[in-house]
Amino acid sequence: MSAEPISARIYPAGILTLLSRMEVERLHDASRGALGELLRRCALAVLNSGNESDDAEELMQLHRDFKIEVQQVNRGIRLELSNAPGSAFVDGIMVQGIRELLSAVLRDLVYFDTEINGKPTTDLESQEGITNVVFEILRNAKTLNPKREPDVVVFWGGHAIERLEYDYTKKVGYETGLRKLNICTGCGPGAMKGPMKGAAIAHSKQRVTGHSYIGISEPGIIAAESPNPIVNELVIMPDIEKRLEAFVRIGHGFVVFPGGVGTAEEILYLLGVLLNPANEEMPFPFVLTGPAESAAYFEQIDAFIGLTLGEEAQSKYEIIINEPEKVAQTMMSGLLRVRSYRKKHKDAYYFNWLLQIQPEFQQPFDPSHENMASLHLHRDQPKHLLAANLRRAFSGIVAGNVKPETIISVRQHGPFEINGEKEIMQALDNLLASFIKQNRMKLPGKTYSPCYRVVS
Repeated sequence: MSAEPISARIYPAGILTLLSRMEVERLHDASRGALGELLRRCALAVLNSGNESDDAEELMQLHRDFKIEVQQVNRGIRLELSNAPGSAFVDGIMVQGIRELLSAVLRDLVYFDTEINGKPTTDLESQEGITNVVFEILRNAKTLNPKREPDVVVFWGGHAIERLEYDYTKKVGYETGLRKLNICTGCGPGAMKGPMKGAAIAHSKQRVTGHSYIGISEPGIIAAESPNPIVNELVIMPDIEKRLEAFVRIGHGFVVFPGGVGTAEEILYLLGVLLNPANEEMPFPFVLTGPAESAAYFEQIDAFIGLTLGEEAQSKYEIIINEPEKVAQTMMSGLLRVRSYRKKHKDAYYFNWLLQIQPEFQQPFDPSHENMASLHLHRDQPKHLLAANLRRAFSGIVAGNVKPETIISVRQHGPFEINGEKEIMQALDNLLASFIKQNRMKLPGKTYSPCYRVVS
């Protein structure tokens, strides 16, 4: 691999190899409009695959001369790349996996822009309409497989984790792969890469073919969490809320490793959905796990959930420490219950239509200073609403940590102010302080400057 920038002409892979002339024209026109800069940022992120950095601003500055243009040719479309990261090429030829990821970026961004967003038939306000959009994007990406049994395990966890935690994620992934299950993560490094790496070895041992390593990201975060090289099915959802819904619609079981604010956001999202009485009877295997050294981390998370959402929320998950095999066995038994439930209620195995997700978890949250300060973080409201607002608070901190436009806003106007009930604020402040102390906000070696200030 070369460290020097490379200019090249690339023909996309996958679904983009077979297009009508009208589709080619739409792709070409869309890439030159307002979508152009977004395409450039996301393309640069996947071309940086395998290079572990969580500084999106630094990546953009380092490759400020990078350009991508969609060209019309007789064979369909061609991507003209100028000053692309040399690490994406071997002897001047783009790595096949990166070529596929690059094609997925173009496919998803343009599909949402031309076929969904702004269309009179698209409903982005109702619960059913948003869920249908999530379904359409996943279907267009060919992630939904009608022949699939309930075998997709979603793994969440931090990109900035210690080596011993990363090694543990590989062990759990290995045990999961030995049971021939498929893997879905947020597609980045750390706890998103480890399970895929472990499962890849196990799948090879079991001679499993056609396995899925699904990575689900969104434009605002992908530059800070470039897809790891093992991902073979990348999907770019338009925002974090649709990304989270995509996880819970296609996942059959969930495993959470240690992480930072992004992981806390994911946990609160799933708990908020599961606290809906309409989902009470639905089997949803949900495990929090890590090595023995991470036991204190889960004690903190569990205590925070108990204080804010109560014992009912705590009953929705199981904590398993330092037992990779038990985690995989728990997933297997849980997936059997999922299969039985879906079969009984005549729901699809490949997309959880029966799961009820309330609007508070679907509508995009703009992490402005005003919106962050006005979040209602008190226990005088239904549990699912508190979970939704806590999720938004963590989402705003994620944006302040990694999303370039939010980083600039914090730099100009100062840290977000988060206020609410005194006891919750104290617990939140302590939890966030522990994330900082344990280097869970940024990759090791990076100095973290808080983008928030907790007040009561």
